[in-house]
Amino acid sequence: MGEIGELAGRLREFAAVREWEHYHTPKNLVMALAGEVGELVAEFQWLTAEEAAAVMDDPEAARRVRAEIGDVVNYLVRLADVLGIDLLEAAEAKLADSERRYDPARYRGTYRKAPPLE
Repeated sequence: MGEIGELAGRLREFAAVREWEHYHTPKNLVMALAGEVGELVAEFQWLTAEEAAAVMDDPEAARRVRAEIGDVVNYLVRLADVLGIDLLEAAEAKLADSERRYDPARYRGTYRKAPPLE
């Protein structure tokens, strides 16, 4: 079991000792994840591109960004665990799919969406 598996186990235990498993339904975890992503977005909302690129140079902003990213990761790992999804396997499969869909010769330097795979 890798580091993500170990984190999933810690999160599972965290919920179990507090008897929170019944709250950790996929729907509730997705909603919590969306809320935490929203809090991360709020840290960048009014920044210029340059300010956003330098956000980690400000110790207080860096602390908040790290905390929000930690929340996002924890909820995502917990959701994947509850659903029985291997998070790294899912990410690798999605990257492989994107590599097939976005041929570098056709998509280099552009933000165009690829047509859906058939």
